[in-house]
Amino acid sequence: MPDALGAAAARLYSAPPEDFIALRAEEVAKARAARDTALAAAIGKLRKPTVAAWLVNRLAHERPELIGELMTLADELRTAQRELRGADLRELSVRRRATVSALAREAIRLAGAGRAATTNLPAAEVEATLAAALADEEVAALVRTGRLTKALEYTGFGETPRPNLRLVQGTGPATADEADDEDEHSAPARVSKVTPIRSAPDETERERRAAARRAEEERKRAEEEHSRLVRQARKELMTALQQVADAESAKVEAERAVAAADKAIRLAEKRVKIAQDALADLG
Repeated sequence: MPDALGAAAARLYSAPPEDFIALRAEEVAKARAARDTALAAAIGKLRKPTVAAWLVNRLAHERPELIGELMTLADELRTAQRELRGADLRELSVRRRATVSALAREAIRLAGAGRAATTNLPAAEVEATLAAALADEEVAALVRTGRLTKALEYTGFGETPRPNLRLVQGTGPATADEADDEDEHSAPARVSKVTPIRSAPDETERERRAAARRAEEERKRAEEEHSRLVRQARKELMTALQQVADAESAKVEAERAVAAADKAIRLAEKRVKIAQDALADLG
């Protein structure tokens, strides 16, 4: 499974983030079709990368020689720092800025090959991740794999625990992506501090959030309209019931009036008969 998981992860993390969910579903379906439930579960846990992480991943997959040059520069910088070679450090610092900037531009260029717009791509986060790789050997190793899920940032020197770096390993189940609040590594303190960058939402994420807001507003309006209709229906029902009660009362009163009229008619007819008989006797 490790090789199969690594191949699936490589495909997923080199593809644009907007295609990640669909591609992951395809990989899960393939694993299930092969009756490899463990692989399907591991692929299902792979987590969608941020746009900045995807840019770095794509650079690692398509231009590994550039990442190799970055690693060579990192080794030179660490050697110069250990030996306190000031002149070399100044020269290497200039190379560092130029290299990071050039690699970030290349990452943006690679992304533009199959993307409608590149103006909003997070170049600054790509540069921050590459700079972190120059400053920290572990980050460099993560960048080289091409499976980052979040951009990283080098934030200075100090005795700090190792950060919670986001990477999906290809040699075992992808447990690093299961939650945002995983515990930090407890390895001994190192001189550099690297933290995940919380990326600003890209266009797809902004559209998703806007759609979610619109859906919530529609839901609230639908609930309000439903409540209004229920209140209106109850009001109409009460009015109709009152009208039925009034009609029943009127019917009862009318029936009583009819009965009284019938009684009066019979009494009048009886009196007419008595009068007619009296006239006949006098006749």
